[in-house]
Amino acid sequence: MGGGETHPYRTYRGSRMRVLVTGGAGFIGSNLVRELARGGEDVTVLDDLSTGSAGNLTGLPDTVRVETGDVRDAGVVRSAAQRAEVLYHLAAVPSVARSVIDPITTHRVNVDGTLTVLEAARSAGVRRVVYASSSSVYGDTPVLPKDEGMPPAPMSPYAASKLAGEAYCLAYGHVFGIQTVSLRFFNVFGPRQDPASEYAAVVPRFITRMLAGERPEVFGDGRQSRDFTFVGNVVQACVLAATAPEASGHVVNVGCGESTSLVELVDIINDLLGTSVEPTFSAPRPGDVRHSQASISRAGDLLGYRPAMSVREGLAETVRWFSELQGGRRDARTASGLST
Repeated sequence: MGGGETHPYRTYRGSRMRVLVTGGAGFIGSNLVRELARGGEDVTVLDDLSTGSAGNLTGLPDTVRVETGDVRDAGVVRSAAQRAEVLYHLAAVPSVARSVIDPITTHRVNVDGTLTVLEAARSAGVRRVVYASSSSVYGDTPVLPKDEGMPPAPMSPYAASKLAGEAYCLAYGHVFGIQTVSLRFFNVFGPRQDPASEYAAVVPRFITRMLAGERPEVFGDGRQSRDFTFVGNVVQACVLAATAPEASGHVVNVGCGESTSLVELVDIINDLLGTSVEPTFSAPRPGDVRHSQASISRAGDLLGYRPAMSVREGLAETVRWFSELQGGRRDARTASGLST
């Protein structure tokens, strides 16, 4: 941003900060990379493109370097981290459902990969590691909102892998003096989220089906609830966590502090689209929790975090993005002579 304009998510230090973002071609990672680039940071992306997409990183300035590699490869990670002051570790197998089907790969990427990243950070003298954890570590405890003092109770291999990553972050802080902050993300949604994957999150699946006039599929009775969190809020928390002086050594919830059921989610999307599409209902999925809502008081105290966008505002932005994306695809198919 030029002309002396300040940015709401960033503390300007008068110099460019060198950062590494693992998983930077993914949904959350690419939104973070774009924000860091807008802030003038010197960004390196490391991604194996197994779930991320190079298309998520188009149009970025030359201050962003993209390296293709696996976070389990110690040499690759060490090379990517050698210039970094801050390392955002977002690379992961990001799915409860996939972890139930393939727990070994989930462990190897999410746990072994995190250990490899921390070792690389130690070797390179990285000042701070910001680790992307998950609200799934709380499990299905009935108490709401969920706060960081509650005992974890992971219900899936994915949740267990994220909790293990948190433990390694804390251990590396205690033993090696690396500053680490673990952010427990709550049901992130927004632009660039892939709706086509078998393991796609509920918001992009609902929006794309409803845009096409198709009924969204709800697993369970639809009364289960989530703290849906717009990706811009998560990016805000990540950037704040890189420099917040009191945050090191802590786990911090990142959410909106609101709870929305799946049937309410369908109603909001219908309202935004001006439609009245009814969902279908299928059997609940193993490993899914019933209710989730974040206490975000610690995020406010330690990071200065306040959600910049409400659930409805975030859904409006996301619906707009997917509408434009689908419109562009239709235009491209028409121009090429293909039927729509």
